[in-house]
Amino acid sequence: MTNTRQLAFIALRDVHKGAYADVALDRVLQKANLQDSDRRLMTELVYGTVRRQRTLDTLIDQIANKKSHQQPPDLRTILHLGLYQLRYQERIPASAAVNTTVQLAKENRFSGLAGFVNGLLRQYIRLVEHRGGDPLELLENPVERLGIFHSFPDWIIQVWFEQLGFTQTEQLCEWMNQSPAIDLRINPLRTSIAEVEAALQSVGVLVRRSNLPQALRLIGSAGPIQKLPGFSEGWWTVQDSSAQLVSHLLDPQPGEIVIDACAAPGGKTTHIAELMADKGQIWACDRTLSRLRKLQENSQRLNLQSIQVCTGDSRYFTQFQNIADRVLLDAPCSGLGTLHRHADARWRQTPKSVQELSMLQKELLSHTSTFVKHGGVLVYATCTLHPAENEEVISAFLAESPGWQIDPNVDLLYAYTTPQGWFKVWPQQQDMDGFFMVRLRKTNNYE
Repeated sequence: MTNTRQLAFIALRDVHKGAYADVALDRVLQKANLQDSDRRLMTELVYGTVRRQRTLDTLIDQIANKKSHQQPPDLRTILHLGLYQLRYQERIPASAAVNTTVQLAKENRFSGLAGFVNGLLRQYIRLVEHRGGDPLELLENPVERLGIFHSFPDWIIQVWFEQLGFTQTEQLCEWMNQSPAIDLRINPLRTSIAEVEAALQSVGVLVRRSNLPQALRLIGSAGPIQKLPGFSEGWWTVQDSSAQLVSHLLDPQPGEIVIDACAAPGGKTTHIAELMADKGQIWACDRTLSRLRKLQENSQRLNLQSIQVCTGDSRYFTQFQNIADRVLLDAPCSGLGTLHRHADARWRQTPKSVQELSMLQKELLSHTSTFVKHGGVLVYATCTLHPAENEEVISAFLAESPGWQIDPNVDLLYAYTTPQGWFKVWPQQQDMDGFFMVRLRKTNNYE
């Protein structure tokens, strides 16, 4: 058992040096030969400890004499691992959590502080027993209170709080701290939803249908995705239900010219091809060649022929003027709607990075709108829940672009519509990734 925790410690040490959590975890897992149960435990420890960093630091601040930021970085990581197990892992006995963490300290040059580690963790247990619940001391301010308890930066809580109020923001925080669900999108050109359902159930994988025509959600653990029935045959691809909504909003038709302006890694591009029955021309544009290769691999696996890739920044393309029936701008964003999928994203984004992204989004929208024919459609989408990247971008564009109007009429997305005509998916209400999307139509009255 200690081995799993040592590997989690190695991954977390890399994260605290600047590595992305999923990259650090994958690097360690590839070298280690772990059983499935140990892989799951290690993944939980790494992602959970990164997610709950603020709460765990606050506990150290409240229990130890030295604040968390004054502790040696590796010791702080070890304390995080111990406290995370005590606080959030009900299946791990308290004694096991304490003993393995003390052992971890000894194995990583902190033998002289093993007593301190033991004492801090046992003090936490005593406080739980003494107070009959949670020893975490919270502030009165509602934003800070939610930020400390659910482990988010105050500025993210503030953004949600202003839109939702306290109760819904708390529910959203709870949702974002869960392990993410895996949704599949069935490829109707190769199979049917019933066929995939039966194939998965035949190997003991439980699935649930949603109200979307191609979506299946995996229930419980399914093991490595690539080993599931139908993967190599191109029967399905992994894509969250809310991301599937975006291509339905675009509503591409067979024979059309469609441009996906920020396409990689290609989930929405391949969905567009499926909805067009693979008939027509799809330009998949992206700045990153390696991510476009991933798109090409996926489209080959799904046996799609209508996609052509175009490497470069869509803000500077001149070859697409007025040629597209439909354009999808799935814009680079802060990802505040998918924080459950990216354990460290809440600590990487800042108000400054959001403002920079907002400028980029406005530039992209302004230029890619010139790709659209008269009467054509542009869908703007993000997986963030920040008005500066969503409502404000669209409002600014419409104010400067009299030849465009919102075109909201899509029955499938009725449940997500707003009075303004754009669509918002709130995870705590709809149980899928947070998304913003709007369909714009280029009217014939203006150049």
